[in-house]
Amino acid sequence: AEEAEFFSFGTNDLTQLTLGLARADAGKFLKIYQDKKILEKDPFASIDVEGVGELVRIGVERGRKTRPSLKIGICGEHGGDTASIHFFESVGLDYVSCSPYRVPVARLAAAQAALSVKVGDCYRTCVGLSCVSWRCRFMRSARVFLGALGGLGG
Repeated sequence: AEEAEFFSFGTNDLTQLTLGLARADAGKFLKIYQDKKILEKDPFASIDVEGVGELVRIGVERGRKTRPSLKIGICGEHGGDTASIHFFESVGLDYVSCSPYRVPVARLAAAQAALSVKVGDCYRTCVGLSCVSWRCRFMRSARVFLGALGGLGG
């Protein structure tokens, strides 16, 4: 982040690498993994918060520690998944990018995610702390996140 002005996580590739699953082959056995409770849901449809999500969270925290103004987002089908968008808002991403047919759902999910945080939450969580949390950016969060979605990462 010392040199970079933005991070863009490719969540499809990151999911494949993190879980050691080839997306093209996963359809052959994902249902079995879900039935046996190895995976709760299809990690290519909705972000695996504990694995892939944790890597995104670490990237956000470390990137913004070095460069607080760093723009961070994701590209991939997770950008059109409601649950994933709520997670991405919670870790402080600035934008998501997704397939055009998923944009209406992504916009609605982004608005809901951005508005789910109350101003008082920021005060209670961060008062007296030097914090880079997404909560500290709440007042501009909805405008930035929704504006970026309107331009699909613009």
